[in-house]
Amino acid sequence: MSIDNAVLVFAGLMVLVSLALAHFVSPWFLALTAFVGLNLIQAGFTGFCPVAILFRKLGLKAGCAFR
Repeated sequence: MSIDNAVLVFAGLMVLVSLALAHFVSPWFLALTAFVGLNLIQAGFTGFCPVAILFRKLGLKAGCAFR
């Protein structure tokens, strides 16, 4: 698995977790969904993603988007 794939899986997982938390715990967890979405937009424009840096340090191979 490359860093690109791991970032997409992580973002999708965070969206699903935040939606479940918003449904079962508090609607304020939708703020986490918004944060993930904004971070994906920001990473698309700048190429900077903190989770990609973490995955690189964990030893995942570089992909096309995050090197």
